Amino acid sequence: MAEKARFWTYDPTNIFARILRGEIPNKTVIETSHTLAFHDIHPQAPVHVLVIPKGPYVDFAHFAAEAPAEEIVDFHRACARVCEAVAVNEDGFRIISNSGSHGHQDVPHFHLHILGGRPLGPMLAR
Repeated sequence: MAEKARFWTYDPTNIFARILRGEIPNKTVIETSHTLAFHDIHPQAPVHVLVIPKGPYVDFAHFAAEAPAEEIVDFHRACARVCEAVAVNEDGFRIISNSGSHGHQDVPHFHLHILGGRPLGPMLAR
């Protein structure tokens, strides 16, 4: 377990941790006991919502490996509620989670980007 901690050292000063503590305001879409979803302040599409767990997880692998089942279920159901709330289910959407430097993760707190509201083009440039 000590080796995992080397990769998953959580920084409690990251912007999402500060949002969760109420130090920085956000435009909430939904909030549950384990999850917060809010509009991105620099949207990359007409709909751009960030969904974050309230627990201190660095990335998807950390969340999937260490979050309790009830947190994982709550998070995924909250994502479904967000898609319904922002009306992207009919025409489609994209969910992105970046991890580490190769994945261009900007904030070291696990989060999903839910993007929609227009055709998004190919996922990666060739």
